[in-house]
Amino acid sequence: MSDKLDTNHNPSTHEHFQDVLARSLSNPSRRGVIRGGFGLAALSTLPFVSACGSSDGGSDAVALGFTPTEKSLLDNVVLPAGYSYTVLHATGDRLVSSIGAYSNKGTDTDDWSMRVGDHHDGMDLFFIGGNGKFTTQDTGRAVLAVNHESSADAHFFNLAGQTSNGVTGKKFSQFGDWDLGNRPAAEVLKEINHHGVSLAEVTRTGNAWRMVIDSPYNRRVTAQTPVRIAGPAAHLADIKALMATRFDRTGATARGTLNNCGHGITPWGTYLACEENWAAYFSMPKGSNAVDAKLAASRARYGVASTPLAATATTGSGQGWHTPDANDDRFARWNVSAVAATAADDFRNEPNTFGYNVEIDPLSNTQSVKRVAMGRFAHEAAVCGLPVAGKPLAFYMGCDSRNEYIYKFVSAANWDPADVGGGVSVGDKYLNEGKLYAAKFNADGTGAWLELSIANPLVRDYTGYAFANQGDVLVNARHAATALGATRMDRPEWGAVNPANGEIYFALTNNSNANRTPTKVDAVNPRAYADVDGKKGSGNPNGHILRFRETGGLSTASTCVWDIFLFGAEEDAGDANVSKLTAKNSFSSPDGLWFSKSTGICWIQTDDGAMTDETNCMLLAAIPGTVGDGGKVTVNNSMTVSGTVVTGTQETFVGAALGEAKLRRFLVAPKGAEVTGLTESPDGKTMFVCIQHPGENTPALGTASEFTFESQWPGNTGYGVTGRPRSATIVITRTDGGKIGV
Repeated sequence: MSDKLDTNHNPSTHEHFQDVLARSLSNPSRRGVIRGGFGLAALSTLPFVSACGSSDGGSDAVALGFTPTEKSLLDNVVLPAGYSYTVLHATGDRLVSSIGAYSNKGTDTDDWSMRVGDHHDGMDLFFIGGNGKFTTQDTGRAVLAVNHESSADAHFFNLAGQTSNGVTGKKFSQFGDWDLGNRPAAEVLKEINHHGVSLAEVTRTGNAWRMVIDSPYNRRVTAQTPVRIAGPAAHLADIKALMATRFDRTGATARGTLNNCGHGITPWGTYLACEENWAAYFSMPKGSNAVDAKLAASRARYGVASTPLAATATTGSGQGWHTPDANDDRFARWNVSAVAATAADDFRNEPNTFGYNVEIDPLSNTQSVKRVAMGRFAHEAAVCGLPVAGKPLAFYMGCDSRNEYIYKFVSAANWDPADVGGGVSVGDKYLNEGKLYAAKFNADGTGAWLELSIANPLVRDYTGYAFANQGDVLVNARHAATALGATRMDRPEWGAVNPANGEIYFALTNNSNANRTPTKVDAVNPRAYADVDGKKGSGNPNGHILRFRETGGLSTASTCVWDIFLFGAEEDAGDANVSKLTAKNSFSSPDGLWFSKSTGICWIQTDDGAMTDETNCMLLAAIPGTVGDGGKVTVNNSMTVSGTVVTGTQETFVGAALGEAKLRRFLVAPKGAEVTGLTESPDGKTMFVCIQHPGENTPALGTASEFTFESQWPGNTGYGVTGRPRSATIVITRTDGGKIGV
């Protein structure tokens, strides 16, 4: 996710963990844990730490077998010797032959509803069995589900950029550029429809994969596709009341999915498209009617427009999607002011219909479902813990904004392997009923799960937002997590589960100096320093990766233990380089995380702005250990705050040093791109990787003679029409046909 779209909407004044740590150090019962080593011996003194597999999580079974890729500023995908890639599909590729091949010149006149979307992100493969249904076996024939995140490069879709008030050549740079002028309906429809999820059949011949045009499985779930609203039976009426709009006055259905970044797959074989930066698409134009105070308070916590634009405003929220025609609901729905007498007669509740995990069955046209029981926030992946027959399932989720939280949903139903292949009707069994929790990480290396329940007085009596019922708690989960005192994190992005031992990893991408200074750190977010090159400012510009283990390895555990797996840093970052990275494995802003079931490798993808003066974003391979395999360290922090150098220290717990033997750079992306979704064939010999927004720093488009593209990938490698950059999914293989990474 681009930093341009991330804003802190958490006004919480909860104590920082510097205070928690100080209190723990003064407590004799905790002092031994804090001051003693955090190796396995120290961990064994904690009552809820239990062995889970070998001490290294099975990591000795494999070793990295490729030469580290050097840093690169090339406009291409760079891989180690012995590896190659091909493009599977890219932004604008057609899913059906009834529309023209993508021009890549901004001259396509269709509405994009049957083209591959833009900003490729989370993805996964769903194999097609002989009966046309889902199978866990590799049949060489699958549906590839791919998320599409945001429209930051929508100016590439039109001949001379986007249009507002009849003026072309503008470049979208942040939400709010388009609020003040009318936009053409055709442009807006393209932008609406390139969001969502692309579902495309892919087949393998030998080691080569290709997309099948005109497959009956090919379809789009866009920002306009009707979806069902589902949640706990006891609270569904209350939930639907918050979803009622002119589209469906009962609140039983809504339209579409937006800004899908991370994803999840369910044990029964469906896809979870996670709605991340959905909040900023909505507008309250100048002269519009305000919403009531409670709805405004709800919106403010999510970053949704909550008051009409002032008459003198020169910028605002949204992308002007409401401007083409106020009488056409395709556009009117993005104006979320109080247009009519009641909420059911306008679209003021439209933002309440976004911010969920959307369950999609890639092998069926069954209507997709928004799973409200899993909470509403800026969802970044929904990773399922290791399923155990007869036990509840746990899904781990990050809320990707600065100072937001990590969540867990635990199903009420126990897992039954017979449900594999049952589609979204099985999702009703596992994802409608359960408990939602937010994480609190303590300074002594322990953690607790706090249930988001109206029965808790902290939630029921919260003064920041007046909850009416449990349905309100789920729809306003950010407010509830704040009420409970969950731990504010440095942008929780993708989660991943180590298949060797069930431990959970989370990428904490970065944070700013508004939230991290040497006096505003804690054990789980321990660094505050200045970017060594000055590109990303101060705070925690390089990010880190957290991991934790549930007590007893149980999905229902109320406690856990944690440490920090890796700290991102440039190799010359001094004290900030806590993980002792080198030129062969230095990285910044971890974003995507994914574990290979075949090799056990933890793959780390970056979305960076701090190291991009010396290298494009990258993909790294890491051999994971286990929580507690390292020790306690003291982080030395120093940064300039309001013209004064401020220093401080913070104790934390760090995993065993990996070195170049267990952490290496594998791939470097083209110019301006981030590395996003990842999956592989079950044998580990084919890897699928998404390359998102190459050339995102391309300046505004004027006349054709003025085009200057930061990147021209993948056209510059021979894929499609050369010229404008395009997001794409690539397929990576080894020349010798072996497993990737080992």
